Amino acid sequence: MTAHRAFQFCLQYKRTTEFRRLCEILRNHLINLNKYRDQRDRPDLTLPESLQLYLDTRFEQLKVATELELWQEAFRSVEDIHGLMMMVKKSPKPQMMAIYYAKLTKIFWVSNSNLFHAYAWYKLFNLQKSYNKNLTQKDLQLMASSVLLATISVLPYDHKYGASHLELEMEKDRNIRMANLLGFTLDPRKDAREVLSRSALLSDIVAKGVMTYVAPEVKDIYGLLETEFHPLELASKVQPLLSKLSKNSDKLSSASPVPEVLLEQYIPALETLTTLRVMQQASQVYQTMKIETLSKMIPFFDFATVEKHALDAIKYNFVQAKIDHLKGVVQFGSQDLESDKIRNHLTILAKRLNKAISLIAPPLAEKPPVSYAALSSAVEKEHKKLLARKVLIERRKEEQERLMIEMEREEETKRIKQQKLSEEAEQKRLAAESAKREEARIRKEIEEKEIEEARMLLAEAERRKGKKGKKAVIDGDVKVTKQSLMEEALNEQQRERQEFERKLQKLAKTMDHLERARREEETPLIDAAFKKRQEDDAVFFQHQQLLAIDQGRQQHVADLAEKNRLIRMLEDKNQFQEQVMSRRQDEFVKLKRERDERVAELRLIRKQEIERRRKMECYRRQEEVRLVKLREEEAARKRIEEENKKREEAERKAKLDEIAAKQRQREMELEERDRLAKGTLMPQTRSDEPKPGKYVSPLLRKKLAGDAAPAASTEREVAVDRWSSRTEDRAPVSVEERRPAPFRPRVVDDDRQVSGSADRYMPPRSRYEPPRGGTDSSSGAGFNSKYEPPRGGDGPPAAPSARYEPPGRASSGRYEPPVSRDSKDSFDTLRGRPDGGARPRAFSERWGRN
Repeated sequence: MTAHRAFQFCLQYKRTTEFRRLCEILRNHLINLNKYRDQRDRPDLTLPESLQLYLDTRFEQLKVATELELWQEAFRSVEDIHGLMMMVKKSPKPQMMAIYYAKLTKIFWVSNSNLFHAYAWYKLFNLQKSYNKNLTQKDLQLMASSVLLATISVLPYDHKYGASHLELEMEKDRNIRMANLLGFTLDPRKDAREVLSRSALLSDIVAKGVMTYVAPEVKDIYGLLETEFHPLELASKVQPLLSKLSKNSDKLSSASPVPEVLLEQYIPALETLTTLRVMQQASQVYQTMKIETLSKMIPFFDFATVEKHALDAIKYNFVQAKIDHLKGVVQFGSQDLESDKIRNHLTILAKRLNKAISLIAPPLAEKPPVSYAALSSAVEKEHKKLLARKVLIERRKEEQERLMIEMEREEETKRIKQQKLSEEAEQKRLAAESAKREEARIRKEIEEKEIEEARMLLAEAERRKGKKGKKAVIDGDVKVTKQSLMEEALNEQQRERQEFERKLQKLAKTMDHLERARREEETPLIDAAFKKRQEDDAVFFQHQQLLAIDQGRQQHVADLAEKNRLIRMLEDKNQFQEQVMSRRQDEFVKLKRERDERVAELRLIRKQEIERRRKMECYRRQEEVRLVKLREEEAARKRIEEENKKREEAERKAKLDEIAAKQRQREMELEERDRLAKGTLMPQTRSDEPKPGKYVSPLLRKKLAGDAAPAASTEREVAVDRWSSRTEDRAPVSVEERRPAPFRPRVVDDDRQVSGSADRYMPPRSRYEPPRGGTDSSSGAGFNSKYEPPRGGDGPPAAPSARYEPPGRASSGRYEPPVSRDSKDSFDTLRGRPDGGARPRAFSERWGRN
């Protein structure tokens, strides 16, 4: 009641600000009720009485908001009502839902949401048709006309065509909210435009039979704009029908939730739709049309307004056309080949011309004043002074504000502490007093309730028995009196129940007899009434038959007259039909020929493209096969090279090992010869002299040399000392390293190879076998087992002698092989002398002696 009085106050005095504040207070109350559900005195919204009170308040709020034309508050009120319905999962009464949809029609119409406005009218019409039996036929006709006009007033194209993703998502959320208010449940993953659309609503209107209640003028408008095809006469036929809509508007009866239906409010939207339909139908028939002709076809708009609507339709891909003001024509047809750059070429041209003009003739700069330097310095000084003064003032202000803030903070802290202490003390006191009062109240209520029950039981017992008095017993002995009175009352109730059941059985038997008697008396009366009804139906049937025959005869006569009137135009009609068909046949043949030529050209182009792609694919595959083969060959070549390199490396290593083994064998032989030669020079040995074949240190060797031969300055001894010193400088060799290694041939500088085996000791041959001529160390062949002497000259070879006498043997009987410079260098290299210096004489003598 308080809320309703406040609403009426705001409505009477047009207090819009207070009304908004009142709506916000009520909305916060409901939010707090849902937020704090554990309160003891919280009203239960699931109860029908509580829900009805809340809904009444919200509907009154909605009515006042619409009367004050506060459409935003009205929409919020609608959302509050919908939230209440969703909260309790229960629909209000049909009368309240009718008011709900009636207000929604106004809100959606003001917000230019024509589609949801039409759906709201559709919901309202179905609700009133189903539940409101007091509506007249005129009310249903006006409401159905409003439903159809609101539906066809919706623009036939989508305003979100070509919009960005963000705009589409925002529009999707808005449509879902609107649909929820209308009672539609939509899937958020799907587009709402697929479910709620103009075409879907028109289909429902036709399927549900709403067209049967629509006024004839509105039906004609619907037929002209949606079903018929009159590109040249559409606007001229629609205009007189639109002028009749204002005459059909009227007030509804008191049983309707809508007081008045204004059909003329749809006239601007219908004129826009008519303009769009004219352009759409003209684009299907014509390719070019003059602007004057198009203006005459649309009489209720000038061409500027027509152009505005046309551009809007072209933008959202409803009509494909181009307006050429230079030629004064409108060109219909597909403009898909145009790009954005071509469309905006005039704007781009204007921008570039302005830029070129600014470059060619830049604007003239103003001449500076004569005393510019003085003025500049004065302005600079003044500016610095002002800045310094401003900084000083700001610092003072900041310091003062800081001091004020600190003082206020201290005072606020003290005040909050004091207030908190006082509030805590007051809360403790109030809590203690409340607990005491609650305890006393509960105790008193229990006592009063027991006394009241005892009094009621006593009064009931005395009323039944017809006795009075004995009420003073309650005050003295309450518990005993109450118990006894309750037992007595229960016994009395049981006796009364048994007596009531006996009376009820007797009454049922009496009623059975009366019903049987009534049916026996009414049987002949029912038969007589049935016979009389049959006779009346037969007479009525005969009358209707005669009436139908008479009407059929009159209709036949009228049809014959109409036929005679129209048969005069049959020949003209046939001629016109033949002309139209022949013209269309020529156009069809021409278009078909052009289409066949275009299709043949496209096929040829496509065939050439397919052949080119096929060749390119074949070439690509061959190139891939060739590249794969090249890679495989390259890999095989590298693998063979690696194998050859490894094999050559192994062979080279084996050769080096063999040469090293041969070198070690030769060194061992040289050491053995040195030892034997030393033994011949010093036949007497001492007890401390080392045995042959062991390592002799330099000091011991000097000692032995000093005792055996005082004149140890011979060349042979010097050479031995040098060789010993060289061997001493080497790193110590382990026992494993001293063992003879497998045979490995070694290449020397004179391109010869030394062959031998290190597995066993090979004593020096008693017979020299020099290498054959023409041997090459690089060929990998060693010394031959049999010597073949060189053949000199062209004559036959000499006969072999019993014993070979190589060149170079002196008369002394010793062999001295010819030594060249190269062989000396090779020998020095083998002996560890890479410098190629002169060899010791002892070595030469030992070599010649051996």
